Amino acid sequence: MDATEQGTPGRSATADREIVVSRIIDAPPELVFEAFTDVRHLSRWWGPEGFTTTTRAFEFRVGGEWDFVMHGPDGTDYQEWITWTELAPPERIALLHGETRDDPNAFESILRFEPEGAATRIEMRTVFPTKEQRDEAAEKYHAVEGGRQTLNNLATYVTGIARKGAQG
Repeated sequence: MDATEQGTPGRSATADREIVVSRIIDAPPELVFEAFTDVRHLSRWWGPEGFTTTTRAFEFRVGGEWDFVMHGPDGTDYQEWITWTELAPPERIALLHGETRDDPNAFESILRFEPEGAATRIEMRTVFPTKEQRDEAAEKYHAVEGGRQTLNNLATYVTGIARKGAQG
């Protein structure tokens, strides 16, 4: 999937190693960003459709870690680990994501939260160590569709919170 930085013609230097998924969410950036900062939020929306999450450890700060298991709808458990590498509330989160702390195949993700009127455009740019790992994630693990489903789950969760806040 080709994607380039805004205003930059042509392909980015990592285009052959990245997957980019974006979505507009009907909530302000501060609220969408907040959904990433607290494990009680994350556990309600993280992952593709049909997946649930069990957290073992969570510390949202640069250098902090999220150690968790994703449970697939078919009963398969997936050990996951994330460390936060950059936090710029409410505009940007960068992280390293693998199966474990020393996973040589860990990949980087950068999430951008940009205001779009009263809504937020969230972009999730994932950069894999190699093109082959990107291709495997896309083909074997359906990473593009999984990313879209994850952002859809986030949108459903956050807009529900926004509606409750507007009513209360």
